[in-house]
Amino acid sequence: MAGGPGICPTLLYDDAKAAIATLKDAFGFSEIAVYEADDGTVLHAELGFGSGVVMLGSRRREGVFAEAMADAGPVGCYVVVEGGPAALDAHHARAAAHGVEILMGPADQDYGSRDYLARDAEGNVWGFGTYAPGAAEGG
Repeated sequence: MAGGPGICPTLLYDDAKAAIATLKDAFGFSEIAVYEADDGTVLHAELGFGSGVVMLGSRRREGVFAEAMADAGPVGCYVVVEGGPAALDAHHARAAAHGVEILMGPADQDYGSRDYLARDAEGNVWGFGTYAPGAAEGG
C-alpha cells in the first residue's frame, strides 16, 4: 500500500453535500477532495479519518459505476477511533450532538473493543470502535 489505503468504501447519496457535512461535522472526517459538476452535483469526494478514506458522490448520474449502484441499498462502514474508550465516547457524544441517529450507544464488546453504531440521513450504518482489524497478532 504505497501512499494511501488499499480499500476505500464508496457510497452514493441523493444529497452528497449533506452527507459530506454530516461526515465532517458529526463524525469528524476531514475533506481531502470534492469535485463538482457545473450544476453543483458532487461528482466525486474523498474524506479521510485516521489512515482510512471513504469516497462518495451523487446518485442518478451516468456511467457504469453509477448505473451499477443505482439501486444499491444502505451499506455499513466500520471506522477505527484511536485513543481508547474515552476517545470513542467523545466521538459518540459529538455525533449525537449533531443529531445523528444512534442505533447503539457505546458498549464494551466481548472481543475487547468499545463500539457504537449510527445511521446517516440516507440509511447507511456507520460503526465506530476501538478495534483495529488486522492489528492483532497474526492479523
